[in-house]
Amino acid sequence: MSLRARLLAASLALVVVGLGAADVATFHALRSFLYQRVDDQLSAASRSVTRAVFSPDGAFAAAQLRQLGTVVPGVYVQVRDQTDQPLVTVEGRARDAPESAPKLPAHTAALVTAGGGTPPGQEVRTLTRPSEERGGPRYRVRVSSVPGGAIVVALPLRETSATLHRLVIIELLVTVGVVGAAGVLGLWLVRLGLRPLVDIEDTAATIAAGDLSNRVLRDDDRTEVGRLGHALNVMLGTIDVAFEERRASEEAARASEQHVRQFVADASHELRTPVAAVRAYSELYRLGADRHPEDLARLLSRIEQEAARMGVLVDDLLLLTRLDEGRPLERTAVDVGAVAADAVEAARAVEPDRPIALDVTGSVEVWGDRDRLRQVVDNLLANVRGHTPAGASADVRVATDDGLAVIEVADRGSGVAEDEATRVFERFYRSDAGRSRDHGGAGLGLSIVAAIATAHGGTATAARRAGGGAVFRIELPLLDGTADADV
Repeated sequence: MSLRARLLAASLALVVVGLGAADVATFHALRSFLYQRVDDQLSAASRSVTRAVFSPDGAFAAAQLRQLGTVVPGVYVQVRDQTDQPLVTVEGRARDAPESAPKLPAHTAALVTAGGGTPPGQEVRTLTRPSEERGGPRYRVRVSSVPGGAIVVALPLRETSATLHRLVIIELLVTVGVVGAAGVLGLWLVRLGLRPLVDIEDTAATIAAGDLSNRVLRDDDRTEVGRLGHALNVMLGTIDVAFEERRASEEAARASEQHVRQFVADASHELRTPVAAVRAYSELYRLGADRHPEDLARLLSRIEQEAARMGVLVDDLLLLTRLDEGRPLERTAVDVGAVAADAVEAARAVEPDRPIALDVTGSVEVWGDRDRLRQVVDNLLANVRGHTPAGASADVRVATDDGLAVIEVADRGSGVAEDEATRVFERFYRSDAGRSRDHGGAGLGLSIVAAIATAHGGTATAARRAGGGAVFRIELPLLDGTADADV
């Protein structure tokens, strides 16, 4: 049975019990009232008979017996002697409803004996008796003791029974009507009261269908349903967060898997060219190039170059792998200005014709790996050589800004497009699709820069330089105690 049906059944049961108790109490109260009214009539009739039949001195006046019908009209009267023999019987009847005589007790001696010594008219017993004829009315009978006998008076209970019968019918009709109305009202109230539960049920069904964003409408938290809805919303929020985290984790896993696949594909593609070159030169050597000393020297030189290129590529890949795995760096207090100065000096030695300016503002120290930070500046300067014309100037600036160490390398090349500002740090990415792989590198230099910066808790960004060119900015946490200065 549903909760709605149980609540409605319990409510109707209470209504039926309450109405039943009220009906029974009303019936008994009215019955007692009507019987008491009949008893009062019998008491008055008994006193009238006693005064009519007995003289003031208590003597029996037989001459008055024939007048009893006029003394107490409508009342059944019987006078008995001490041997329970009827002396006179007057069957008083209503004009429009003749009644049969009551079925009186066969012996009233016990009543008379019980009433011995009592004043004339003293009530001995009041009882209800059936009619002598089958189907006749019941009678209310009163037996009073008198000297030398007893007086029995009786009144039919037809009107009383009819009144009580009508009351029972009215009570039944009213009870049925009230129970029906209570059922309709109770059903409406139960539905109204359970509407929040229905909303919760609908919400749960929607969530079960896959919509985890749905929530139960807020209700009064002071009610049980309101607290249930609040608890359900909290649970749904927790589940939603868990599912979002799971979804994000799955997406990250898929992205990582795709990244690994792309990384492997790009690495394979990058290695294919030098491997193919080494294979081709080896094939030439096998075909007889060793018989010509000048060709042999050239072949061995090219094989050595391609092997070195593969070595650099493999070293870069291994470095990126170690950085991705979060392997600890060899950290010490590093003077970033000194690292930048060494890198600029090396770059000037590689390309003497390129002007490279160095600007170091104040003391800039970080807690990091000196060799990796040197590699950051070297890669940025190598990027300048690879993406700007020969002789184009470059600027290297080291300073502090808002608690961070800043390394900036700016060039006078073609610059970085806005949509490439983040992609330039992707692995194997080349902004110039026309550059050959033989002269353009593998596209891992800036990826290593970003990975090293991230490993140090910093960031790497690229932007177009005002006036032309590109500027690469590396921000790293300063070593405690280093003074700040504006860039």
